[in-house]
Formats: sequence, structure tokens, C-alpha cells
Amino acid sequence: QVQLVESGGGLVQAGGSLRLSCAASGSILSINTMGWYRQAPGQQRELVADMHSGGVQNYRDSVKGRCTISRGNAKNTVYLQMNSLKPEDTAVYYCYANVRVWIYGMDKPLDYWGQGTQVTVSS
Repeated sequence: QVQLVESGGGLVQAGGSLRLSCAASGSILSINTMGWYRQAPGQQRELVADMHSGGVQNYRDSVKGRCTISRGNAKNTVYLQMNSLKPEDTAVYYCYANVRVWIYGMDKPLDYWGQGTQVTVSS
């Protein structure tokens, strides 16, 4: 099994910054994609940013220029640096990974999610 453990959420004033961290552990053959999603109350879960193994990055339009996704040296960690935070960024942020694992005698890509970390931006 694969576990994703997040940290770094909290309460911050508008205009402030937070850095989210996520570490993947377990029986990992390789990681295809790591990223961050968020879900506000009453809203659907939405992509914030992700990074693919080839280095391609995707960002939600509303966070472009304010957020930066990066991978750690160990390659099983992902960070989200969030600057100039706005009240509308308030949500539970979930780490996501698409990971190749060996299961049922096969090499398969599977999706995994962290438990979520609350980010609250006060106005």
C-alpha cells in the first residue's frame, strides 16, 4: 500500500503565504504524477496544481502566479508554495499521487489521496 502524509496547512491572513508538503511512502515502483487538489464546503474537488514525471506542470488559472509546485530531492515528496493568499483559497487541500505499484502480479498505476489539510485565509 501507499500512504500520502500532508502537512503545512493552517490559518493565515489574506496576502500571506503557506507551504504545503506531502510525502509518499510504501511499496512504490515509481511516481507518475503528484499534485494538489482542494475542496471548499459545498464545492467539488478541484485541481490546484500537479507535476508529471517528465516535469510538466499544470496550474489552476486562479492560482497561476501565486502558487508554485515542486518535487523534493527524494522525488517522493511534493510541495505547494502558496503566496498572496485570498479568502477564496480557503479549502481542504488534498495531496494526490498516481503511483506505479506491483499488485496481483502486475505493474499497475493507481491513484492515492492524502487525508487533507485545512487552509483558511481570513480577510
